[in-house]
Amino acid sequence: MIRYLVIMRYGFTTGSCAAAASKAAAYMLLTGKAKNKITIQTPKGIAYTADITDIKRSENEVSCAVIKDGGDDPDVTTGAYIYAFVRILHSDTSALCKKKQDLVIINIDGGDGVGRVTKPGLDQPVGNAAINHVPREMIEKEVREVCELLDFKGTLDITISVPKGKELAERTFNPRLGIVGGISILGTSGIVEPMSSQALIDTIRVELRQRYSLGYDYVAVAPGNYGLDFMKESYGYDLDRSVKCSNFIGETIDMAADMGFKRMLLTGHIGKLIKVAGGIMNTHSREADCRIELLTAFAFRCGVAPFYIKRIMDSLTTEEALAALKESGRLYAVMDYAMERICFYLDKRAKGRIEIDCIMYSNEFGELAKSRKAEKWFTLLAQEQAQQT
Repeated sequence: MIRYLVIMRYGFTTGSCAAAASKAAAYMLLTGKAKNKITIQTPKGIAYTADITDIKRSENEVSCAVIKDGGDDPDVTTGAYIYAFVRILHSDTSALCKKKQDLVIINIDGGDGVGRVTKPGLDQPVGNAAINHVPREMIEKEVREVCELLDFKGTLDITISVPKGKELAERTFNPRLGIVGGISILGTSGIVEPMSSQALIDTIRVELRQRYSLGYDYVAVAPGNYGLDFMKESYGYDLDRSVKCSNFIGETIDMAADMGFKRMLLTGHIGKLIKVAGGIMNTHSREADCRIELLTAFAFRCGVAPFYIKRIMDSLTTEEALAALKESGRLYAVMDYAMERICFYLDKRAKGRIEIDCIMYSNEFGELAKSRKAEKWFTLLAQEQAQQT
């Protein structure tokens, strides 16, 4: 058997792009010379040589851009122009400074297309531009090196902007996180490794941390907005208010428990949650897909007639399998058993650290099953929703 090794190309974060653009703009401003390429060192230890484009120069200000390259893990910011505007505010701060390192003062802010933080619990305080602390450190480090090389003493104002950032942000989690007006400038390693799973898990962690910082010790979690109308009509609950865990149910339980949450409500469509009944905590189809097999086994366990067992096993979707169970007269008996198994594996993952309730539904049949204490959640969530409106 011949095996092929596929080498995936990594990219660079918006933070690396901002740092590279800032360094290039500072160099051009302080030397008066053009700079079409610039190299920075990422926190990962990998050098990044960026092409510099759209250069605009004047005596006291230079702006330029770096085009974001996401490598083989492209996201909505791939292809975006990340601009840095650098201007001299003061050319000598020696009279203002007490320490030698203060002879260069670097102010960093966000401009057009960079989001602004409006809710607590994020990397930056409320009111700040959504430029996380690692990109800020990268920008300052690279620009300070240029200043030292050229013996500049003074104050530089650096503004990062992304012209289409406001539109791009609508396709990110920023609106849910309370970051308004644009994208975030992100990156802890400076590079984008070709694996989107970690980015999703990091986003879930941010949402959980933000909720916990607001003083809540309980959290509602859902894989997505599938079933949004059903949850609103049946329980008056807006799924968009829950933390979206995507396929990472197990990781979300771990993170919530580690942060100190006491209770969790998991709501979801049977297509996702039936996998949990088999102990599967990452519900992506590439990880595992035994939905029909599990439903068939549970139907057999609950005494469904062989004729319907065969129909369930031959079903292409969970909704089709549910229709066969409905005709058999054993739908809710099977769903109650499935919920028992779901709760068993949720509790097994939680290890006593957090109490978890669950509601499972389908688009066609509505509520299929729920854990014993799940009903109490909606009074709690309705009260919270009323307080916030």
